[in-house]
Amino acid sequence: MLRLFVGVDVPYNAELDALMRLVKSSGADIKPVEPENMHITLLFIGEVDERALTDVKQAVSSVSFPKFTLRLAGLGAFPNPFRPRVVWVGVREGVEELRSIHEQLRRNLIARGVRPEDEKEFSPHLTLARVKGAVGTLPQLIVKYQDYEVGTKEVSSIKLFKSTLTPKGPIYEVLMEVKASDRGRGAEKDKANSG
Repeated sequence: MLRLFVGVDVPYNAELDALMRLVKSSGADIKPVEPENMHITLLFIGEVDERALTDVKQAVSSVSFPKFTLRLAGLGAFPNPFRPRVVWVGVREGVEELRSIHEQLRRNLIARGVRPEDEKEFSPHLTLARVKGAVGTLPQLIVKYQDYEVGTKEVSSIKLFKSTLTPKGPIYEVLMEVKASDRGRGAEKDKANSG
């Protein structure tokens, strides 16, 4: 079985690093996301049989979208700042574009008989850390930095990732990349033909 998701890479910049240091200094018991693993999940597909990988790749490559800009700003948490379990940075610009890609992915996958595991309402965010126990001063920090500007990023492609869970954290492998405005003409770069 393959554990799959589609996402947008987010480069780790000085603003994210400053936020991460603040979160770490809160005294909360957290598991930070590794800098190289920073991404916005467009759709968590979940566990998929290897035989369905071709269908998944076809569904992802059929998504079409123009290049657009993401603006990341504001510290937040799920389920809420006062009971933080997942600490994230919000998306202030580019939400509609992300939502459109998410909807296309869902439709394309279901049309090919692959039902995504993630049934929750789509709420784009960049996960910084997961809270495993004590929250320390995190709630106060989240309220204080709810308008913190992280910066912008041009989205010119989306990627299909394979996620392998290990005791040290997940390892992500790019299986495929779909470029913006390719209109699903199969212009994706296939990284793993065999799966």
